[in-house]
Amino acid sequence: MPPFTGCYCGKKDVPLQIEHIQPKALGGSDRVSNLTIACRPCNEKKAAQPIEKFLASKPDLLKKIKAQARSPLRDAAAVNSARYALGNEIRAFGLATRFWSGGRTKFNCTAQGYAKDHYIDAACVGETGASVSINPGFIPLDIKATGRGTHQTVRTDKYGFPRCAAGRCKRVMGFQTGDRVRLVQPSGKYSGEYVGRLSCIRARGDMDIKAGNYKITSSYKNFKLIQRSDGYEYSRREN
Repeated sequence: MPPFTGCYCGKKDVPLQIEHIQPKALGGSDRVSNLTIACRPCNEKKAAQPIEKFLASKPDLLKKIKAQARSPLRDAAAVNSARYALGNEIRAFGLATRFWSGGRTKFNCTAQGYAKDHYIDAACVGETGASVSINPGFIPLDIKATGRGTHQTVRTDKYGFPRCAAGRCKRVMGFQTGDRVRLVQPSGKYSGEYVGRLSCIRARGDMDIKAGNYKITSSYKNFKLIQRSDGYEYSRREN
């Protein structure tokens, strides 16, 4: 079930309440595995009915909710443990540290009329996020982790069988795979100027650049370095 969605009716962006899947009146506990979220009308309609009776006409939904209730919470426990451990380490330096939930962030974003986006969520965390000003024309910088090289010793085919030895060239003529470069191709089918990342380098000095939907091979003499590969890819969003 997507977050911030009523589990019984599927409604979004409505006030939600914590609901006991197995009612407390019938022995249900306050354990997280017995809790879900529902809109007020559904919560009041279900009341103290067994979940099997309330969803008797919706067997697929009943099966889904029961499966979620039985799913282990190891991942959530690991994230919460790391969250508090990191926060306490920061607090040990004497810095003011507080912990907030995703629900508070969602509330802050919605109350201020902001759309869902990662950079907006970061601005709307906690108490200070209840009143923030984000320029409507602001264009964020997207950063994507791309890694730095590979530890493969052989290349494989699509079935996973060894195909050939992995490339041994780490750097050629000052360039390495992943560098952001400008290519000025003097002639041929792809003559012109391109900006992109090096996807392949060869000991003899020929290199491949990925520019849009093109993969262009050219001599290192036609390339100019813009940014060294640092394991990340940066891009500006289009308006």
